[in-house]
Amino acid sequence: MKLKSYDPSNGELLGELEYSSNENTQRVIEKAKIAQKQWKSIPLQERVQIIDKAFKSLIPYQEELAVLLCKEMGKKHNRGLSEVRGSIFSGAHYAKEAGIALSPQPNSSIEFRSLGVCAVISPWNYPLAMAVNLITPALVAGNTVVFKPSEETPLIADKFVALLNSALPANVLNILHGDGLVGSTIVDSPDINLVAFTGSLEVGKKIMASASNNLTRLVMELGGNDPMIVLDDANLDAAAQFAVASSFENSGQMCTSTERVYVQSKVAHEFIAKVKAIASHYKIGPWHDENTHLGPIINERQLSKIDFHVKDALSKGANLLLGGQILDGRYYEPTVITGMKPDMQMESNETFGPIIAISEFESIEEAISRANNSIYGLGAVVFGQTNARAVANQIEAGMIGINKG
Repeated sequence: MKLKSYDPSNGELLGELEYSSNENTQRVIEKAKIAQKQWKSIPLQERVQIIDKAFKSLIPYQEELAVLLCKEMGKKHNRGLSEVRGSIFSGAHYAKEAGIALSPQPNSSIEFRSLGVCAVISPWNYPLAMAVNLITPALVAGNTVVFKPSEETPLIADKFVALLNSALPANVLNILHGDGLVGSTIVDSPDINLVAFTGSLEVGKKIMASASNNLTRLVMELGGNDPMIVLDDANLDAAAQFAVASSFENSGQMCTSTERVYVQSKVAHEFIAKVKAIASHYKIGPWHDENTHLGPIINERQLSKIDFHVKDALSKGANLLLGGQILDGRYYEPTVITGMKPDMQMESNETFGPIIAISEFESIEEAISRANNSIYGLGAVVFGQTNARAVANQIEAGMIGINKG
């Protein structure tokens, strides 16, 4: 059985890879388990050097990797190249930093032991960056890795791993391809000692339930619905620029994208006008068109979700200032909506599209309450002067920026 990968901008078949059967999945996990015994016996700083060398060996392939990433995921060339370069740098950098963190400390008897075989299940929106963040520290710590990339971006992951493996010992870093069924087989295996997952809340819940059978350790990042609060003494030019850039980055397909904007009524009219003016300059097109800013949406399912959220908002009284339409291919127009309310899908759920959804507020308490009224808590940002830090201190999120992301 083959796993096929398509260009999201035009539906062109880019390539296909072998879909991992249950038997093959178990076989790869067993190989990783055996290899781990040798890998963990290599001294920590030697492992660091091996991993550092492996990532640096990818430098000559940066452009080749960037083109493949852009074709498969749809992001613009400059963004794809930045992700490739960043992943190569981060891999080497994280290896050294993890090596320092795991080294014996003076006057301490604490030792860090490897866990065994770690599974890494990564998303399609940043197919290299998100994977490297999880793979590198696992390897440094003496674990072997079984990596299942998203079925939306298997080709770039496969190429990246193949290049790394030319400089790594055999079966230390392994890759398996397939959909959720392959992922479930990996998670259910008693030989997997930790699962590191980046993806949706729904899939995260399934993984947690499955992992409980073997008490498998978990590291998970499960999406976001990040709020932005704009106070009446904020620098409105800077706030508007941030709102647009953050909401539209990677066509809105970013877990830390700004999804909900709450602006104080006193400055709402001016802020909204600035947002609309900036957003109106954004153009959509394929990855190689240097005159455009936003690429396609990854698949029809995600495109339909974005459109559903917009139509839901409009049916409940929101105002459409810009965009709001599906265009040829899998493109969604850069969109600005005002009048967002708590009963709308885009306020309560992650949209993951190029949408700027704005709501006005009178009291700061109201803005804080609505910002915190979410099942998510990944990130947030507050723009303002006098009370910005006091407001930020009341936001329930893991990462909070003041006048910046």
